[in-house]
Amino acid sequence: MSVAPAAPPSAWVDSRPRAVLRLFSRIGTFCLIELQKLRHDRTELITRAIQPVLWLVIFGQTFSRIRAIPTGDVPYLDYLAPGIIAQSALFVAIFYGIQIIWERDAGILTKLLVTPSPRSALVAGKAFAAGVRTISQAIVVLIVAALLGVSLTWNPLKLLAVLAVVVLGAAFFSCLSMTIAGLVLRRDRLMGIGQAITMPLFFASNALYPVDIMPGWLRALSHANPLTYEVSALRGLLIGQPTNYLLDFTVLIVAAIAGICAAAALMGRLAR
Repeated sequence: MSVAPAAPPSAWVDSRPRAVLRLFSRIGTFCLIELQKLRHDRTELITRAIQPVLWLVIFGQTFSRIRAIPTGDVPYLDYLAPGIIAQSALFVAIFYGIQIIWERDAGILTKLLVTPSPRSALVAGKAFAAGVRTISQAIVVLIVAALLGVSLTWNPLKLLAVLAVVVLGAAFFSCLSMTIAGLVLRRDRLMGIGQAITMPLFFASNALYPVDIMPGWLRALSHANPLTYEVSALRGLLIGQPTNYLLDFTVLIVAAIAGICAAAALMGRLAR
């Protein structure tokens, strides 16, 4: 009885890069599928940009005149603009799980889950599609901020890093929304939870005011909030405020990966 020879170690080494490339290819495919949905309602990108622009124009200019929030030598409008970019990504991504539940009700999710692609690729594709959607809002906020006289950097490399930060932040919060969807299984419950946690996440960050002026308990929550690190990275890139880029990007990347894993683990509950 002959025994088939084992594959040489070099074949194992060669298969790993192929598996990684295949995974990224599937993630990109799912991401493109999500982005193609924008063709059916292109006004969504415009309507979603209205709220962050109002925050910047009304809230920002009003509090700039009041001078109630100490921001050092940085004008408050300059300080606020990166926070509003992060806020726009949060507000888009936190309700992304509703779309998953809708796809479950329409039978689409079941068909996607029976494909050979791992669930993590499906979740990652949707998460990064949410991030790409927020890029348009970030660009609108940047343009409005420039028109209002905010001193922003126009370094191409830093602007690319800004887009990467926005995508990572939106990826995490969309995965958080999909994780909640996998737990509650209903759109009305998800909507209620999303509305309940959106503003606490926003106010328990440094988007509107420095962490140093927060009470101790809120400061602790801020340090555990990924939105804080997203805003810090954006402020460092856009207006040159000192920040720890290594810490900011590490937290965002780890949070996005953890969110993808959590959402993928609960995806099967939606298809039952």
